[in-house]
Amino acid sequence: MNATRNLAAFAALNGAFAVAIGAFAAHGAGPQIKALLTTGAHYQMVHAVLALVCAIWPGRGRLIVLAGWLAAGGGLVFSLALAAIALLGLPAMGAVAPVGGVLMIAAWLLLLFAAFPSQSSAG
Repeated sequence: MNATRNLAAFAALNGAFAVAIGAFAAHGAGPQIKALLTTGAHYQMVHAVLALVCAIWPGRGRLIVLAGWLAAGGGLVFSLALAAIALLGLPAMGAVAPVGGVLMIAAWLLLLFAAFPSQSSAG
């Protein structure tokens, strides 16, 4: 399995997990828990889709693939941190959620850099 197949598989797993968390939030969680889980599921789904787009991006380079991994990993870290706060009562995980946020922001910035390739690589 090559790197982009692994990325696509990880993105798909993230998407499935986001749906499961979102469904639990909608049907089985109290109001305070629901808000945290819904936020985590939303960010995770958006970044799972971004990772999948990066995996299938035509002519993708290393920056695109790295952006995909950062998006998928960041979405997962962010979502799991919020789930740990909501479901396990671990407020210390509030310090972990920003790590996921930084990874997601880095993914978007890498895409920005990839949109403007250097003159030497534009050949």
